[in-house]
Amino acid sequence: MRLRIRHTTRYSFDEPVPYGLQQLRMTPKNNDAQAVADWNVSIEGGRQELEFDDYHRNHVALVSFAPGTTDLTIRCEGEVEMADTKGVIGRHQGYAPLWLFKNQTRLTLAGDACRALAGKAEGDDMIARLHDLSRIIRETVAYEIGRSETHWTAEDALREGHGVCQDHTHVFAACARFMGVPARYVSGYLMMDGRKEQDAMHAWAEAHVEGLGWVGFDVSNGISPDTRYVRVATGLDYIQAAPVLGRRFGPGEESLAVKVEVAQQ
Repeated sequence: MRLRIRHTTRYSFDEPVPYGLQQLRMTPKNNDAQAVADWNVSIEGGRQELEFDDYHRNHVALVSFAPGTTDLTIRCEGEVEMADTKGVIGRHQGYAPLWLFKNQTRLTLAGDACRALAGKAEGDDMIARLHDLSRIIRETVAYEIGRSETHWTAEDALREGHGVCQDHTHVFAACARFMGVPARYVSGYLMMDGRKEQDAMHAWAEAHVEGLGWVGFDVSNGISPDTRYVRVATGLDYIQAAPVLGRRFGPGEESLAVKVEVAQQ
């Protein structure tokens, strides 16, 4: 199956911005589950200074703001050919050693709540325990849009009892690492049933299971990723896989508008 994606991100500033830099991780990866047929990123209100692949094999573009800009618009568009691998990405690749994905971060630090939740996961083998962990997280942290903060940690989401896909993924990563399983955060696109337009990208987790390699777990939807899921960036947490991350200088407030379209070609 081939998916067509259009993604527009627009920052508007109420005062001209003298200087700013953004890191973009918005180009899908090639792997056994997907092949990028074509992909284009265009910038208005700034320019691309350089591009490189980071140690997670994410394609990164460094974008500078045009001096005095009041609008920065990033447009991504392309097609990706998808294959059904039942959520299995396979062997570990890239520059980062596998043990790195057992490390905790500020957002995925396993405190008392995560440790207690991880202890409830049951199953005859690790893959079964991880699926059960996904179920428990989904039942414990209700999916609610607009009631969480991007800086929330896994412990914050468990304490509040609600969150979004980012929070579900952080809790899964924290618990899996506490269980001794390498885990990582994935940002990407999801083709939703009966809905072409969306207001954000999606997030899910991957765990490295002996004998299978990396396996995906979409906690928010209770399934492993299929041909509707396009992987874009991975990392230890949201910060390392965020589609846009950077800083601007100058006074004034900013507003953000995001429009995502994912459809079968």
